[in-house]
Amino acid sequence: MREPALQMVESDAALAGIVDTLGSEPEYGLDTEFMAEKTYYPQLCLVQLAWPGNVALVDPFEVDVRALGAVLERPGTMITHAGGADLPIIERACGGRPATLFDTQLAAGFIGQGQPSLVSLVSSLVDVQLDKGDQLSDWSRRPLTPSARRYAAGDVAYLLALTATLRDRLEKLGRLAWAAAECEILRQTPARDADLDTVWWRIKGARSLRGDRACIAQTVAAWREHRAQHVDRPPRFVLSDLALAAIVQRPPASIDELLRVRGAGSLPRAAARDILEVVERGRAMDRSELRAPPKHRDDPAVDAAVGILTGWTSQVAAGERVDARLLATRDDVKALVNGRPSRLDNGWRAEMIGGDLRAIVDGEAVVRLVDGGKRLQIER
Repeated sequence: MREPALQMVESDAALAGIVDTLGSEPEYGLDTEFMAEKTYYPQLCLVQLAWPGNVALVDPFEVDVRALGAVLERPGTMITHAGGADLPIIERACGGRPATLFDTQLAAGFIGQGQPSLVSLVSSLVDVQLDKGDQLSDWSRRPLTPSARRYAAGDVAYLLALTATLRDRLEKLGRLAWAAAECEILRQTPARDADLDTVWWRIKGARSLRGDRACIAQTVAAWREHRAQHVDRPPRFVLSDLALAAIVQRPPASIDELLRVRGAGSLPRAAARDILEVVERGRAMDRSELRAPPKHRDDPAVDAAVGILTGWTSQVAAGERVDARLLATRDDVKALVNGRPSRLDNGWRAEMIGGDLRAIVDGEAVVRLVDGGKRLQIER
């Protein structure tokens, strides 16, 4: 397959020309390179775009990428691979999400490819070997090396050809609508913005905290998260997880006592004063303001049934050549068995397996071992 023409976009005028071009394209490939090690919000370092015969690498350090918002608003389909991480970054940088989305990794799950990497999928379906040697490059450094440019271009160069092959196979299997529905769910899934009142649930042992300690955990963790957002640094850079847990377990009463907490010794005194204030706020909190972790009243007696039905679900997925993780997780099955809402209640999942699972739970069907215990079989 002929390699597309590659261009670097380092001026707003050049980007404007590409925006005009993409406005008339029915579909386009898009990927991003970003760094997330030292910031709260991932730092966008590169936007890769592809359309027939062309690839453009847009440098967000040189141009205003908000111009790409006009492309996202148009009816053309944005094609991506494993785009769950890219969508929130694009939304934050460009002010929106695409009108339509096709994710090649999601689509591959419906033709028996599992959740493949782009390298393996392009190799198997387009017969092109991508060079991924620069996967761990520092994308914030400039100028980009020629090999880094080639790597970045490869992330989008074959997305259109890949999509054509995937759509053809999905159409033959009668699963194109299933893939489209799953891509739409991904497109609409909101970014996981932190709920300041519930970030304390991530503290080790949070579910065992009670009374003042739970309230202090909520206020101190919320302060750390808010501070991290404000200074755009990972929360652990503001206050380590170890120090946070220690403060919750033994709340300090003075700055000197706080600075003796393991992991808190280098805190600026201003931050230390803030922490003492939120500790006191936690002590004074009305218990009605505490956001405790949810507790599902699941019946532990049905855990064995969940295990059997999860195994049967995996067997069905293998037989249907659908990625088992895409069809149902153990939590999906557990929710259905315990009478909670589940992804298996609607859509293609209900059609493939949800209805049968419901029949088993309701006593209208049974699962038996057959072929000498090698397979599970449902009987109504």
